[in-house]
Amino acid sequence: MLKTRFFKAELETPFVLASGILGLTASSMIRVLDFGCGAVTTKSFNMEWRKGHKAPSILPFENGLLNAVGLSNPGADEMVREISQFKSRTNRPLFASIFGRTIDEFGQVAEKIVGLQPDLIEVNVSCPNVRSEFGRPFGDSPQDTAAITRLVKNIAGSHIPVSMKLGPHGPGIGLMAKACEDNGADAITAINTVGPGMLIDIDVRKPILANKTGGVSGPAILPIAVKSVYEVYQAVKIPIIGTGGVTTAADAIQMILAGASLVGVGTAVYERGIEVFHELAAGIENYMTTYGFKTIEDFRGLAHE
Repeated sequence: MLKTRFFKAELETPFVLASGILGLTASSMIRVLDFGCGAVTTKSFNMEWRKGHKAPSILPFENGLLNAVGLSNPGADEMVREISQFKSRTNRPLFASIFGRTIDEFGQVAEKIVGLQPDLIEVNVSCPNVRSEFGRPFGDSPQDTAAITRLVKNIAGSHIPVSMKLGPHGPGIGLMAKACEDNGADAITAINTVGPGMLIDIDVRKPILANKTGGVSGPAILPIAVKSVYEVYQAVKIPIIGTGGVTTAADAIQMILAGASLVGVGTAVYERGIEVFHELAAGIENYMTTYGFKTIEDFRGLAHE
C-alpha cells in the first residue's frame, strides 16, 4: 500500500530520513531502513572535515529544536567510505546530501560521489546556522542557486537525480524552485530549518546556544513547511521531498496533500527514536483505508483541487 517509486528507486514507504539525523555511518542508516523508513539521507558533507560549532549546539524546546551544529561532518573522503560500505551491504535507497563553502566546492563534492551511484544527490544550499561563517546562504540568491544546480547536474548526468534543498527565506520558494527546475534540477527538497532563531536563559541572561542562534526545526515549523510544499507544487512540475516538522501521520498526510512525493522526517527521530517510522506508516495506512485510497498517488496534491 505504501510502496513508492521515486525515479529509479523503489521505496517500501514514502518516508525519508532527513539529513542531519543518524546519517553519518552505514550501520546507523541501514538500521533506520530496517525500522520502516523508505530511504535515508546522509548528513550534509563538504570536502573537508568540519568540527562545527561549540556546545551547546542543540536545544530542545516545547515545540521543536534549536540547532546550531554548524554542518559538522567528517569530510567527503570519509563519507565516500561510509556510502561505499552502505552500498556493499544493501541496495536500498540512499540520498547523498552535499554542501560547499563556495560554488566550486559543490562541484568538487559531487565529483567525489558520482561514482558511488547514490539514488539521489541532495544539494544543501539553504542552511541558516552558518551565516556568520559563510555569509548569506546560496539558497537566498536565484543566480547562485541556478549556478550550483547547473554545476551539480552536469556532474551527476542523466543517471543520478539531483534535488535542491531550499529554505523558506529569500525571494520566495516558488521562484527559487522554478530557477532550480529551469537549470536542470530533478526534484526539490522543501524545506530546510527555519531561522536562525534564538532562546535566552533568563537566569544567566545570555543566549543558550554557544553560537547564539540556530536553525529552528520540529513541530513549530510544520505550517511553514506545508505552505512551502504547496507553493513549490504550484510552481514546478518536478517531484518534491516535503520535510519540516513532521511528527505524526497527520503531518505527513498534509505534506502529501500539499504535493510531496516523499516525506522527510528528522526531529521526530531525534525525540522519539527510529520506531516513529512504524507509527507513521500505520497512521497513513489507516487514513488510506478510511478514505479508500489504494496508493499514495491517489491523494498526492489533492489539496490543490
